[in-house]
Amino acid sequence: MSRWFYPLLIATFCAQTVFATPAEPPADAPTAQAIPLQASDTGPAAAPALHESLVLRSFEQVGHTVVDQAHTVADNTSALVTTAMGFMGLRYRRGGNSERTGFDCSGFVRAVYEKTAGLVLPRRAKDQAAATKVIDKRDLQPGDLVFFNTMRHAFSHVGVYLGDGKFIHSPRSGEKVRVDDLQDSYWKKRFNGARHVTLDEQASARLSAVSNISE
Repeated sequence: MSRWFYPLLIATFCAQTVFATPAEPPADAPTAQAIPLQASDTGPAAAPALHESLVLRSFEQVGHTVVDQAHTVADNTSALVTTAMGFMGLRYRRGGNSERTGFDCSGFVRAVYEKTAGLVLPRRAKDQAAATKVIDKRDLQPGDLVFFNTMRHAFSHVGVYLGDGKFIHSPRSGEKVRVDDLQDSYWKKRFNGARHVTLDEQASARLSAVSNISE
């Protein structure tokens, strides 16, 4: 019994620790339910079975919570990517920040988040970098921001990560919004940071609503 029960108990504890939120749990998060004891459930012989039942119930609840959170993240990032791809082919315009006039790089990123989540990011690329969460390049997820040094100073260019090593951006004068590869020598040499945009409650709700409409 102990050869598999205790590893399962440890795995459950670890899963609860990893996925626990630092603040109060969301209102719809599952709560532990008491398991009523029957007369036959008492006594030393019943203890291992009862413990196993509690562990399995807890493990199942953690699993459902993680899956639900994963679906929410996937839906939200999908909406951001859909909006970004919808701007494909729009011309570059220095200082531009609308579909009608065209975009520069930071104007493009700003429009993606404002249109999809109602979140207004700072106007300049370096300010967008300062206002967002630093992440490792290996942890990039669709919808995150990628920054480059293209003008001999850090964070002079920005794009939206799509996944699979690709990002979408508004490159420069004479070009249009397009998709490029982070592994291309030009971008690989100039890459200088990845960032995650933390959404407030209102932005998250709007993003979820947009995702549901697009389904």
